[in-house]
Amino acid sequence: MTELKQKSAFDNAGSAPPQHIAIIMDGNGRWAKQRGLPRAAGHRMGLEAVRHTVKAAIQLHIPYLTIFSFSLENWSRPAAEIDDLMGLVKRFIRRDLDDLHRHGVRIRVIGETTNIDAELLALIEDAQVMTRNNTALNLLIAFNYGARAEITKAARKLAARVANGELDASRIGPEDLEAELDTAGVPDPDLLIRTSGELRLSNFLLWQCAYTELVFLDVFWPDFGRKQLEQAIAEFRTRDRRFGGLTAPSAP
Repeated sequence: MTELKQKSAFDNAGSAPPQHIAIIMDGNGRWAKQRGLPRAAGHRMGLEAVRHTVKAAIQLHIPYLTIFSFSLENWSRPAAEIDDLMGLVKRFIRRDLDDLHRHGVRIRVIGETTNIDAELLALIEDAQVMTRNNTALNLLIAFNYGARAEITKAARKLAARVANGELDASRIGPEDLEAELDTAGVPDPDLLIRTSGELRLSNFLLWQCAYTELVFLDVFWPDFGRKQLEQAIAEFRTRDRRFGGLTAPSAP
């Protein structure tokens, strides 16, 4: 990653950009197929797109970025592809961790730890410990993640607290469940971007995206970069976010 001193393209804009952007990084395989390449080549180029996007998020002063890197459902893919994906994650941490740390990126991995080999778990823990005090960008990596599993796990924790007499079931509110989610302490995404033209959330941050603005781009993930990120942010800033209420009246 090169030096990151470029000002945000939105510094002088009238309205604030999103504080938290979530991205479903879709289309690596189709990108490779269009070019007659193996799917692994698409995943490798997808990793380059991650690097470009993290750099752009820092330049644009986006405080939180969450990327969907591997879902619980992805385990159904061929074993060779899964091995390649796990290897890419390991290489990303080993190659990029020092640079991310130098640029003030705080890494936080959300998702399940089941089925993950000990070497990768150790790398993830090292990355989180090394970067825990950084403030330039909070990078959440949804790895081995599924929103339904996350919500179920949170509900079980609340149920256990009720069973132990620590919590009155009749007084449980949304904030109690939010505190048990993997994203506890993180603001909900303002903007969710999905690449590849697909129009669904695919079990990603279902609770957190209750009022998130959704932008679907007809570009495969390996071709995503700062230009597409700015395009999505520009679209976001045209939206009238009412959160179930009414638009504020214009000043006379």
